[in-house]
Amino acid sequence: MGLRTKIGLAIAGTAALVSVVMGLLVHHRTVEAQYAGARSQIGDRLQTAVQDHAAGVDGDRTLIDPVDLPGPLAGAVANGRWGVYLDRTGRIPQLWAATKYGKEVIALKRPYDREADTVRDLDRVLWISGGFGTALACVAGLLVATRLGRRLRAKAGAAQRIAEGDLTARLPLRGNDEITRLASAVNTMADALAARLQAEREVTANIAHELRTPVAGMVTVAGLLPPGRPSELVRESAGRLRELVDDVIEVARLDGAGEQVAAEECGLAALVRRSAAAGAAGADGVTVSVVRDVEVVTDPRRVERIVANLVSNALRHGAAPVTVEVDGGVVRVRDSGSGFPESLLSGGPQRFRSGCGEKGVGLGLGLTIAQGQARVLGAGLRFGNPAEGGAEAVLDMRSAAKEGSRAGYRSFS
Repeated sequence: MGLRTKIGLAIAGTAALVSVVMGLLVHHRTVEAQYAGARSQIGDRLQTAVQDHAAGVDGDRTLIDPVDLPGPLAGAVANGRWGVYLDRTGRIPQLWAATKYGKEVIALKRPYDREADTVRDLDRVLWISGGFGTALACVAGLLVATRLGRRLRAKAGAAQRIAEGDLTARLPLRGNDEITRLASAVNTMADALAARLQAEREVTANIAHELRTPVAGMVTVAGLLPPGRPSELVRESAGRLRELVDDVIEVARLDGAGEQVAAEECGLAALVRRSAAAGAAGADGVTVSVVRDVEVVTDPRRVERIVANLVSNALRHGAAPVTVEVDGGVVRVRDSGSGFPESLLSGGPQRFRSGCGEKGVGLGLGLTIAQGQARVLGAGLRFGNPAEGGAEAVLDMRSAAKEGSRAGYRSFS
């Protein structure tokens, strides 16, 4: 149940409760006032009837020792008191008044239907007015709730964009109520978060750039070392360090807003084959299958980077065989490992956290770069663990695809 419905129901329920309470109060006060007036009136008439009876003149409505005198009133008269009693046992209510004069009981009665009809008419009016009031309150509540819900949805949408990484999004500020103060607090938090992330990105980029020159020198020097296993280890470590520095610089560049797409039309299958070969880096167990090839308008360098990173990650943190499938504008990379960790499936790739340290080294930048490049291209990239086992990364480029007619199969082994 949405907030708008809850607010509308709350206002309508409150209006209905107020209508019922007010109706009961008016009903009871009216009944009491009618009875008090009728009691006073018939009491005066009883006093007159007693005086007339004492003078030997009884009126047409004066009853002497009536046999149908109600029991409660008869008991009061027997004790020497006069009283008034409303008898509702018959079809038409009767108002009785009686007293004792000597050994006789003098009584009066009259129909009480006029007062009953008045109360019924009043109850009908109260029900109708209460129904109309509740309906109007319900409409007013829905209008208020709709306006409130529209404001909350707009602010929730802006907050969602901030959560998705759009740190330029801000919540609109209108009015001076609690929602506006909440929006202002969220904007302040977003400003602080953006400033902190920007500072972290600048520090990361600066460190990476500062390391680039000495690392390049290390690679050059390592290449001059005499042949041997120690020299190979040094060269491998220096090369790995250079790759990591380049990755950090690329992540910092992707975090910025200045990335431009150099789009051109190309065949997706051929592009994926080249990318898979680059990601495999001569390793066995990578297969590319083409279900349906298409032409895509995209930046081939960025697509190659995405697919190569996915294949490299599958080999490093998953297990062979690795299958790369091209089906229209969708590229699927599956491995035969234990699957992606739950933290990656729920929160996406996190930089400097590979999630699979027990199966290989890395700073967790491969998937982060792939996701960043997909975001620049406007393509979708999602991760999952198929029921048949392994891990699967799906690159969706259908928005940039044009139907082609080529299909084929090729393997790298």
